[in-house]
Amino acid sequence: MSSACVPTHPEGLGLARATTPKAVTGTARQPQHPPAPTPPRRRFSVAGADLSAAVAVFLIALPLSLGIALATGAPLQAGLVAAAVGGLVAGRLGGCPLQVSGPAAGLTVVTADLIHRYGWRATCGITVLAGLAQLGLGCLRVARTALAVSPAVVHGMLAGIGVTIAVAQLHIVLGGTPQSSVLANVRALPAQLANLHPAAVAMSTLTLALLLGWPRIPGRAGRLLHTVPAALVAVAGATATAALTGLALPRVDLPSWSSHALAGLPEGPALGLVAAVLTTTLVCSVQSLLGAVAVDKLVAGRTGPQSRLGRSDLDRELLGQGAANIVSGALGGLPVAGVAVRSSANVRSGAVSRNSTMLHGVFVVVAALLMVPVLDLIPLASLAALVMAVGIQMVSLHHIRTVTRHREVLVYAVTTLGVALIGVLEGVVLGVSVAVAVALHRLTRTRITHEEKEGVHHVHVRGQLTFLAVPRLSRVLHLVPQGARAVVELDGSFMDHAAYESLRDWRRAHTAQGGSAELTGCRAGVRAPEYGHRPEPGRSAEPHTGHGPGPHTGHGPGPRAGHGPWRRPGRSAGAGHELARGISAFQRDTAPLVRAELARLAREGQRPSQLFLTCADSRLVTSMITSSGPGDLFVVRNMGNLVPLPGEENGDDSVAAAIEYAVDVLKVRSITVCGHSGCGAMQALLGSGTGGAATPLGRWLRHGLPSLARLADEGGAGARLAGRAAADTVERLCLTNVVQQLEHLRAHDSVARALAAGALELHGMYFHVGEAQAYLLSRGGADAEGGVFQGVPGAEELPSPA
Repeated sequence: MSSACVPTHPEGLGLARATTPKAVTGTARQPQHPPAPTPPRRRFSVAGADLSAAVAVFLIALPLSLGIALATGAPLQAGLVAAAVGGLVAGRLGGCPLQVSGPAAGLTVVTADLIHRYGWRATCGITVLAGLAQLGLGCLRVARTALAVSPAVVHGMLAGIGVTIAVAQLHIVLGGTPQSSVLANVRALPAQLANLHPAAVAMSTLTLALLLGWPRIPGRAGRLLHTVPAALVAVAGATATAALTGLALPRVDLPSWSSHALAGLPEGPALGLVAAVLTTTLVCSVQSLLGAVAVDKLVAGRTGPQSRLGRSDLDRELLGQGAANIVSGALGGLPVAGVAVRSSANVRSGAVSRNSTMLHGVFVVVAALLMVPVLDLIPLASLAALVMAVGIQMVSLHHIRTVTRHREVLVYAVTTLGVALIGVLEGVVLGVSVAVAVALHRLTRTRITHEEKEGVHHVHVRGQLTFLAVPRLSRVLHLVPQGARAVVELDGSFMDHAAYESLRDWRRAHTAQGGSAELTGCRAGVRAPEYGHRPEPGRSAEPHTGHGPGPHTGHGPGPRAGHGPWRRPGRSAGAGHELARGISAFQRDTAPLVRAELARLAREGQRPSQLFLTCADSRLVTSMITSSGPGDLFVVRNMGNLVPLPGEENGDDSVAAAIEYAVDVLKVRSITVCGHSGCGAMQALLGSGTGGAATPLGRWLRHGLPSLARLADEGGAGARLAGRAAADTVERLCLTNVVQQLEHLRAHDSVARALAAGALELHGMYFHVGEAQAYLLSRGGADAEGGVFQGVPGAEELPSPA
C-alpha cells in the first residue's frame, strides 16, 4: 500500500473472495458427479509466453552481466556465472517466480570494495557467507520486517550507489582507469579529460546514443524494433562498428573456463569480514525484497495474460536468494540479487511462470560456452557506457519528488552522500539514524498557543500530544482565568494517556470553579488515518479512513461514550460556522497532502474502476467503507439506492444517464448496488406502500414496489445474511431491494451490452451501520431465487499474536 499510501479500489475489499466456493451457501443442492479422471501430468512443459520472455530477458542480461563484472573489477566470466545461477537457482527456489536475479548494479560498489580489500577468491567466499546469512534470515521469517526500512533510506542507498558507478565508469568511457573512491575519481577527472582516448569516446558515445534513441523510434517501425532490447542494440552496434572500422581499443577478454577461479577462504580482521558479510547480505536482501514487491505490482497491473501464482512469498524469496549466493560464490560468480530491469522486462514480455526465469539462465550458460569468440569482440568502453547509464538511472527524479513531498529530503541526501563518500553499510546506518531522529523530532514537536476571542479562551495544540508536551500544556492551560469559557482545539493525530489525564484533571478543576471547557479535534489514543488526512477540528478521527462521521453542530463532536468526561455540545452554533471551520481545516491540513493527486486527476480526467450506486443516507461514507480515494469511484446516490427501469412512467433519467455515462464513456469494470441497515426509504415503503404517491417522495418510492412484491413472493426464502437471520422485515426488504435493483440494472441497454461482452460485472453489497460490517452478495445476485450476503473478513477476525 503501498507506500508510501495508495488508496485501494473497491474490488480489493473482497469482491472476488466472496464468490469462492467456500463463500457460497445457497439452498439449491448441487448434483454429485464422480470425479473426473486426472490426466497424467507432463513432466515439463513451457508456455510460449515464457519462452519469448526468457529470450527477451537473456538479451538484456548478457551485456549487463559483462558490464557489471567489468565495473566491479571481477573476472568477466563471474558476471555470466552469477546470471546463470540467478536464473536457475533463485528462479527455481525463490518466492517470486517472475523476478529475475543475477549480478545487480546495486551490488557493484560493495563488490568492487571487497575485491580491492580482500581479492577475488576471498570475495567469492564472502558471497557464500552472505548467502548463508540470507538462509538464516529466511528461516527466521524476517523478510517483511526488512521492508520497514524508510523508503528514503532505500532510495538514497540506490542513488549513492548509482553516483559511485557513474563517476567510476566515466573514466573508462573516456579511455582511462577508474580510481578507488568517488572523491579520487572526481579529483582525477580533469586530468582524464585532458587525455581523452578518441576511439573509446566514440564507441561510448555511439552506445549511449543507441541506448537512448532506440526506444524513441516513432511509428509502426518503432513498435516492431522496440521488441529488441535497447541494451543489446547499443552494445551490438558499437561492437559491429569497432570491428568494421578496425579501431584499436580494449575489448572483452574471456579466459578459458579451465582457469576460472573458485571461492577461497577470506582472510583478514574478523570485524572487517563480519562487516563485509553484513553489507553484502543487507544490499542483496533489501534489493531482492523490494524487487519482489515491485514485481507483484507489475503483475497485478498488466492487462495481458496473468500468472496463476499468488503474491510473492518474501521469506521463500530470501531463502532462494541465499541459496543462489551460496552457489554463485562457490562457483566463482558475483553476488546475486533481484534485478529490476530484467524483472520488469520478464513481466512485460508476458511471462506466466518461473520457467521464463530458469530458461534465461539456461540461455546464459549456452552463451558462455558457445559464444566466447563473439563476446571477445565487445569494446570495454561500450560496456562501461551501458553501466554508467544504469548508474545514472538509479538517481531517480521520481524518488526525489516523492521524498520531497513527504519531507524526507534530509534522510535521502544524507544516505546518498554517506553511501557515495563513506561506504554502503556506513551510509545506510547514517541514513537510518537520521530517519529515526527526524521521526522523533516530528513526534516531539508540539506547538501550544493561547488566545482570547470575544471572551472565549482558545488553547490550540498542533502536533502529537504526548507526555513530553504535558509541562508546556499545563503552563498554557493555567493561563485561562478561573470561571472563563475555554475551548481546547487539538489539531493532531494522537494523544497519549499522560496528556489525556492532564487535560481531564484541568477540566475538572476548571469546571468546579464555575468555568466551562470544550474539546475539539483528536480523541485519546487515536492514531493518524490513512491516505494522509489529519483529523479535522470539530471531527472525531476515525482510524484508517480520514473520514469522520461528519461535523456536528456546536464546537465539536465530543467523544463517544466511554471516551472521557467531555460533554457533547449542543446545537447552539450555526451550521454555517461548522461548514466554514471544516473548509478551513481542509485547506490547512488536507489540501496540501492531496493537491498533487488532484492536480494529476484534473489533467488526466477521471478514470474510475467502478460505478457505486448507494443510498443518500448521511451515515454511508462511500470512501470510508471502500477504502477508496479521489478518482476511484463514480458514485450515484438516491433515496433507497433505487435503479428505475428504463421507459417507466414517472421514470428518472438522471440515474439512467449516470449508468450510461459510467458504462459507455468511463468504461467502468463493475457496478455495485449498496444497501444499508435502517434505510428510511425502505421503512417508508413498508409503511405506506403506494399511499404517498402524490408527493415527490411517494412517486420516487414507486420504483421500489418491485422489491416489495419480491419480498412478499419469496417469503422466508429470499435474500438473507449468512450466519444469522435478518433482524426484522425492514432488513429483509433492504437485502431483497439490492437483488431487485441488480435485475433492474440488467434491463438497461448499456449494461446488457457490456455484460454480454464480458466487460462488466455486477455486485451486490449491504452495509450494517451499527455493526460497521460490510456484506457482499454471493454469486453476484445472479440467481433469481435471491442470494446470500456474506460478511467480508476484517482485521478483527485475524488470529492475534501469541
